[in-house]
Parts: sequence; C-alpha cells; structure tokens
Amino acid sequence: MSPSSLPPGALAGGPKQRLVVGLSGGVDSAVSAWLLKQAGHEVVGIFMKNWEDDDDSEYCSSNIDFVDAAAVADVIGIEIEHVNFAAEYKDRVFAEFLREYQAGRTPNPDVLCNAEIKFKAFLDHAMRLGAEKIATGHYARVRDVAGRTQLLKGLDPLKDQSYFLHRLNQAQLRKTVFPVGDLPKTEVRRIAEEIGLPNARKKDSTGICFIGERPFREFLNRYLSHQPGPIKDERGRKVGEHVGLSFYTLGQRQGLGIGGIKEKGAPRGGGAHEPWFVARKDLETNTLVVVQGHDHPLLLSRSLVAQDLSWTDTPPDFGGFGAKTRYRQADAACALTPGSGTIRLDFPQPQWAVTPGQSAVLYDGEVCLGGGVISEAIA
Repeated sequence: MSPSSLPPGALAGGPKQRLVVGLSGGVDSAVSAWLLKQAGHEVVGIFMKNWEDDDDSEYCSSNIDFVDAAAVADVIGIEIEHVNFAAEYKDRVFAEFLREYQAGRTPNPDVLCNAEIKFKAFLDHAMRLGAEKIATGHYARVRDVAGRTQLLKGLDPLKDQSYFLHRLNQAQLRKTVFPVGDLPKTEVRRIAEEIGLPNARKKDSTGICFIGERPFREFLNRYLSHQPGPIKDERGRKVGEHVGLSFYTLGQRQGLGIGGIKEKGAPRGGGAHEPWFVARKDLETNTLVVVQGHDHPLLLSRSLVAQDLSWTDTPPDFGGFGAKTRYRQADAACALTPGSGTIRLDFPQPQWAVTPGQSAVLYDGEVCLGGGVISEAIA
C-alpha cells in the first residue's frame, strides 16, 4: 500500500508530524504505526505497562506483549520506549473498579482506562516527548467540523470501539488519530501479513486488561470481601446459594449452579426447563434474584438513569438519539431527557439486562456524543 492510498485516518496528505503511537503488541496498533510511518510522519512507539501485581503469571502477558511490540518496532524501523503506568492505573482505574464491584455494580474498566491512562497519562507523556499527536489502534475515527473535533464510529461495524472512547473530551480528541478506524479488521490483518509483521496472526486480546484470560471469579476473590447468600426466584423461592453478590452481573447465565424448577407453575416468562438468568442483586438482604427465560420481564427495561456524565463536545439537549447500554449491541432508539447532573433515556423497545455501573453511550448517527454511568434501570 502506497502513501497515496492510505486511509484518511492515517493523516495521509497532511503536514508531516511527530506522532507517538501506543504499541500494545497487537496487530491493530502495529499496523497503525506502519501506516503513519508510510505517510511520512516521524513515529515513536510507546509500550504501556499498566499492571504488575502478578506480571510473571500464566495469565498476565505484558512481558510477551512487549517483546511483540519491540519486534514490530524493529520491522517498521521506529524507536520504542517502555513506560510504566502501573501506579497511575492502580490509583485511577483499579481502585474504582473494586469500589464499584463492592457496591454491587458492574463497572467497565476499559472505559476508565482510556479516559485516565491511554488518553491522559500516556497523552501527557507523549507531549513531553515533543509529540504533536498520539495514535492508537482503536477502531474509531475523528473528524474536524467548524473548529470542533467529532468522535466517529469505526467503519467496521463488527470492531467499532467508540463505545469505550466516549469519555474523551475535545482537548484529547484534537490530539488523537486512529489510523485503522477507516479499515475493516480483515484489511488490517492483510496489511500485517503483506509487510511481514511478526504479530500478523496474533489472536486479539479479550477480557479486562489486568485480568487477562484468567477465571474472573478467581481474580476478584483475591481483592473483594464476599458473603455467601441465597439465590431466589421472583416468587421468593430459594433455588440455590451464591458465593457473593460481587461475583455476578445482570443477565449472567453461566456459573449459577442451579437447574430448572420441576414443579408446575414456573415463573412468568419462562418454562420449567429454561435457563436461569441473574435479574436483580439485593444488597440489603444479600439475595441474588434469578428468573427463567432470556426474555423474562424482569430482564427488560424501558428507561434508565445515568450519572457521572461526560460529553465529547456540547452536551446534547432533549430529543431523539441512538444509545448503547453495552458494547456490541446495535444502537437503540431513545428519547433523552437531561436532568441535574443526570440524564434519563426512554426506549420505545425494552432493553435487555440494563446494568448499573455500565456505560450508556449516546450517538447521533455515526457521531459518538458521550454518555454516563448507568445508575438505575426502570422497567
């Protein structure tokens, strides 16, 4: 691929700049760095180490990832620096993660990591290195309109990551470029293979960055106090025992350790042998409430309230928008009602397993407007 055919997200054709790229060891950031180098920019790679509590375990791959990132930098022909943000991460992201789980909510640490580490601590470090902008391998785009910078969805609908970036502000967006945001993932892998990147076929990372591939419950058990208690159905019948409310999230189906109700008169919305889903967490009585059937009414919400708001530009006013209440769902039509430090979203179609602690993110077409943390789901 020649510089003239580079996607617009790679800043092809614009002024040559000093750009610092976050190299994670994965293929997306690697191709991002190569695209920028091919466009004629001065590119420097930074590997961010954000976790070190058990860095030598089978689940924590940062050492392997750094080796991969360094190998990529060598092939591309750029410098790479290893920077440790573990202290900032533990203070700004992990501590909040634990507080939210202890309070019975289900946080999204990737959203907080982007706002506090990748586009704050990393951005500040890059500016000290004389960078004009930073770049990452996120599948998203930015666009300048009338002196403002918009955050747009990535063009690959299966990989769009604007949901995780919705807390970025104008100052951060103006200093950021997403080189692969205009490309499908298949093209990114093709480019990596074509130019001989050593991580071209590396598996995409999944899960929360500091947990890696380890069992989630095993990890949380090391940090959170927990008290076993009853699992009850919507009628108050005990159907099992939970190991601690913090270990469950709304809509969860796996790992409940209960079978179907055999007696007649199964709960409304599910048959006697339908799977169980977590519907409520009652912290006062330490009770986990479960229901049978994916579309049980207790799993559906027509409205939500969100707080801790963050907008990429001017806060939106009353009106109709699209919203995601979880990653990898299609935008759902909703009506926005602003409040005092909160927003209320009302949905014509009920939303499934709306979960306090997760992010509700608003869209105007392809433009990501921002959002907030869900505090209440309303049937």
